[in-house]
Amino acid sequence: MSAPRRLDLDPDTVERDLAKLVLTVVELLRQLMERQALRRVDEGDLSEDQEERIGLTLMLLEDRMEELRDKFGLEPGDLNIDLGPLGPLLPRAE
Repeated sequence: MSAPRRLDLDPDTVERDLAKLVLTVVELLRQLMERQALRRVDEGDLSEDQEERIGLTLMLLEDRMEELRDKFGLEPGDLNIDLGPLGPLLPRAE
C-alpha cells in the first residue's frame, strides 16, 4: 500500500487556482444566461428595452471576465475543466 500523496501548496498558485475555479463557475453561468437570453429573444419574449439591457449586461460581464483572466494570467481555454469521460465542462469555442 502506497503512502497518501501530499498536496504541494504554493501560495502563488493557490490564489490563481482559486481564481480559475471561481471564474470557471462564473463563465459556465454566463454561457447559460446567454443561451437563455438568445432563446427568449428568438421566441419574442422580451421587449426591446429588455433585450438592450440583457445585451449590455452580458457584454459588461464578458469584459470583466476578460479583465480578471488577464489579472490571473488565464486564457479562456484555461477555464474549461476536463471532466474525463464526460468531456469538457464548457462547450469548445468554434
